[in-house]
Amino acid sequence: MRGPGSRLRAPTRPTYHRVSGQPRARGPLARGPLALIVALAALAIGAPAAGAWQLVIEGAGEGHGVGMSQDGAFGLAKHGYSDTQILSHYYPGSTLASAPANTVIRVLVGSKVQRVPLERYVRGVLSAEMPSSWPLAALEAQAIASRTYALTAHAGGPRFDVYADTRSQVYRGASAETSQTNAAIAATAGQIVTYAGKPVVTYFFASSGGHTEDVQNAFEGSEPEPWLQGVADPYETSAAHWRYTLSSTTAASRLSGLFKGSLRGVEVLRRGVSPRIVLAEVLGSRGGTRLSGATLASRLGLPSTWASFFLRRGTSVVPEPDLSGHTESGAGSSGTLPPPAESAPAPASTTVAHQGGSSAPASPPSGTGGASAG
Repeated sequence: MRGPGSRLRAPTRPTYHRVSGQPRARGPLARGPLALIVALAALAIGAPAAGAWQLVIEGAGEGHGVGMSQDGAFGLAKHGYSDTQILSHYYPGSTLASAPANTVIRVLVGSKVQRVPLERYVRGVLSAEMPSSWPLAALEAQAIASRTYALTAHAGGPRFDVYADTRSQVYRGASAETSQTNAAIAATAGQIVTYAGKPVVTYFFASSGGHTEDVQNAFEGSEPEPWLQGVADPYETSAAHWRYTLSSTTAASRLSGLFKGSLRGVEVLRRGVSPRIVLAEVLGSRGGTRLSGATLASRLGLPSTWASFFLRRGTSVVPEPDLSGHTESGAGSSGTLPPPAESAPAPASTTVAHQGGSSAPASPPSGTGGASAG
């Protein structure tokens, strides 16, 4: 699935629509991928009697972080990488094959299910998920990812395949068609992503901030999948970095119900490879609650779970400690990119039957984004 925060609207380079109504600002994390891997924090917030304070949160990326980063795909395309190379980077070990002929996608539009031929469906999706002015290779990669996601989502079980909104990927019908996106779809007609001979779910999202995440670290209950491993994302843009400042009152309000007594802090207990928060604990003077990184980010109104916390008192800004044990040297997994090829490898010609449900990982919660930029 795609999920909110994953659509990109810039005519020439990536920009991001607001998340939780707050504008983005660049911070120290905009120096580059290595500088992004900073200590995640406990919020270590003292009681009100200790004096006024603010919680400063700096982070990277937008969306769940699993699969293909649209911002990263833009950067790879600008650096000469083909659609095939982009997809093989974000879905390690995957290959391209052909979708079954005459495939029809069942789309839930409002309260009615529409049956739409696969290629027409993708024509109604592509410009809603990626600006039509972006490089052709990025549009082609998105077309293949969107086509594959439609085949593997099964959002509505036996009733329908995909929603027409960000719970799956945005579908706008004929109004979404442009000459550029239709050309990208025609150039990749019928192509889908497969692993071990089967179509696989192709999660995607807006921006990785410099590294994508393993699926099991992002979506609770998901099993590890070889094509959904976190990889380095070297051509992300600095627009993917953000900073928020919350007052003590706002922080306590957003985390209400997760602690007893007064808010005393949030300890980050475990992080993924990117390093996004996997597990944290909200601490109160009389008790607290453990929760996932996704829930914590949602409660705080953050664009992603890749976040670092700082405590500001007056002019003093102090980074908070981190109990996860994550180190920069452990942040990277696979994903070293070879130089772009002069021509893209030809996709596999094998026709792969649609495997209903098969081995695709559990869908992320609604609103987290998945195979459609998600």
